[in-house]
Amino acid sequence: MTRRIGICTGGGDAPGLNAVIRAFVKCSLKEYDWEVVGIEDAFNGLLDEPRRLMVLDGPSCQGLLHRGGTILGTTNRGDPFGWPSKGGPVDRSQDLADAVREEGLEGIVCIGGDGSQAIALRLMNERGIPMIGVPKTIDNDLSATDYTFGFLSAVEVARDALDRLHTTAESHDRVMFLEVMGRDTGHIALSAGIAGGADIILVPEIPYDPNRLAAKIQQRKALGRPFTLVVVAEGAYPMGMASVAPKERKAEIAASGGAGPLAMTLLRGLVDAEMRCTVLGHIQRGGSPIAFDRILATRFGVGAARLVAEGRWGQMVRLRDNHIEGVALKEAVARQRSVDVNGELVGTARATGIEFGG
Repeated sequence: MTRRIGICTGGGDAPGLNAVIRAFVKCSLKEYDWEVVGIEDAFNGLLDEPRRLMVLDGPSCQGLLHRGGTILGTTNRGDPFGWPSKGGPVDRSQDLADAVREEGLEGIVCIGGDGSQAIALRLMNERGIPMIGVPKTIDNDLSATDYTFGFLSAVEVARDALDRLHTTAESHDRVMFLEVMGRDTGHIALSAGIAGGADIILVPEIPYDPNRLAAKIQQRKALGRPFTLVVVAEGAYPMGMASVAPKERKAEIAASGGAGPLAMTLLRGLVDAEMRCTVLGHIQRGGSPIAFDRILATRFGVGAARLVAEGRWGQMVRLRDNHIEGVALKEAVARQRSVDVNGELVGTARATGIEFGG
C-alpha cells in the first residue's frame, strides 16, 4: 500500500515555504514513491466541510523554488484546540484526528514557527497524530536551529530599504527611522542594521534611553554627519516601559502608532532635526527567497522526508553546525532565541559605533 503523507503550512508566510513543499514532494516521489497530500490553510483544510486537500505531484511543484508565499495557503488562526466559533473557541482536535484517519494519512509534516510547532507537538501527544516539524519564521527566534528560512530574505529587504533611506536622509539632513518586524526579538533589526550601516539599532532585548539616542545624533552632527539612520524592531521600547507588563506594553506601543513613531516622538524636543519614519511591515514577508533561503528550505524539505522515512515522528528538522538533523519537537519549542545582548554580533555593532540606547 502506498504511504500517504500530509503536509501543511501554518502561521505567517515567509519566503521559502514553497521551496520546502517542492523539495519534500520531489524527494517523496523520487526516493520513496509516497503520495503527498497538501492540506490547505494550516490544519483548516482537514476541518472544513468539504475538506480542502490537494494531491501534490511533480507538475504541481513546477516553478515553486523561486516563488514566494505558499501554494497551500496559511493562517495564524487555525489552532484546532481553540477553533473559532460564534460561541467562543472550541476544541476540534479530535475532529482533526478523525479526519487524518479517514483520509488515510500516516502523519503530517507541519511547516511553521514556534506556535505551529507547539500545536503539532500537542496534536501528537494528545491525539496521537504523527508529526514532523519544519522550522519557519522570519524572526529567526527558534533556538533549536541555527537559522530558519525566510529570515535572511527579510533581512535583505530591510537592508535594501536602509540603502535607499541612506541617500534621501543624507540629501535632506534627516533622521530616518525604519521599523522592521520583530515583536519579541530583534534579530532582523540587528542584522539589517549592521548590513545597512545604521547608526542606531533598537531591539526589544535592550530598552533604550531617548537621551542616549539624542546624544548619538548630536555627536554625528558635530562630526559633519547631520543625518542619522535608525532601525527599530516593532517590539522595541524605552526604559520607561521596562516595568510594564508585556501585554500592556505592546498595547501602549500600538497606541503610539508603533515602535518607530514612538521613538521618533520621544526624540522630539531632544534634537533639532527633521525626522521621518518608514514601516516595512509585510513587505518583509513577500517576494522571492534569496539563494540562502532557497537552499536551506530545500535541505529542510529533503530532511523532513528523511525523518518520515526513518519513522522519526515527533521531531523537527534543523540546521546545526551546517548539518541537517532532527531534534525532538518538545526541545524545539522549549525556548525562544532572543538577541544575545552580550554576544559577538551586538559587540561587533557597538565596536563600529552603533548605538543601542542602553
